[in-house]
Amino acid sequence: MTITVAIADDEPVVRMGLRVLIEREADLRLVGEADNGRAAVELVRRERPDVLLADIRMPGMDGLELLRQITADDGLATRVVMVTTFETDGYVVEALQAGASGFLLKDSVPGELVHAIRVVAAGEALLSPSVTRRVVGLFAHQVPQRGEAPALDSLTAREREMMAWVATGRSNAEIAAALVVSPDTVRTHVSRAMVKLNARDRAQLVVFAVRAGLPIPD
Repeated sequence: MTITVAIADDEPVVRMGLRVLIEREADLRLVGEADNGRAAVELVRRERPDVLLADIRMPGMDGLELLRQITADDGLATRVVMVTTFETDGYVVEALQAGASGFLLKDSVPGELVHAIRVVAAGEALLSPSVTRRVVGLFAHQVPQRGEAPALDSLTAREREMMAWVATGRSNAEIAAALVVSPDTVRTHVSRAMVKLNARDRAQLVVFAVRAGLPIPD
């Protein structure tokens, strides 16, 4: 299966580096590049890539507004990974609240970026460990809430447990290993929780878990 990818960054050197990474992978196909947020929205609507790699600070329309427009369009299934030099708390939280499926720093090793594309395209969230730790602390103690946390009454105890594990940033395989269950078991419970809470993806499930005050495993 080929994963289609688009890039949005105002720095030509960064776009070139990402382009090289994508083009050398047999299962990835670059479908377009944009140097600002407005052009990126048009690119996504035209090409409908599986994944968009987007910078946060861009001229005209920044990455956060770009993200909001894409996630607000029900006709688009593109998942967005924010790739930036900034790991500022506010950017991380705003990006996740706006619907980002991943958040990586530009100094991540090439293998991490390629891995992020594949993970996000498969429907999982991808956060660097430092970003995950910040999200858990910030949503619980520092960030003003935008609306109430979704009611968890519809979830089973097992689904709430898996939801809390998702908030650690671990993959299904890693959660399965920690709980000594099969990855399919984890996937099933996580998927059911997402459906019941109408979560767009695992990143949004992380936001819901922390807002709801679920105890997050170490």
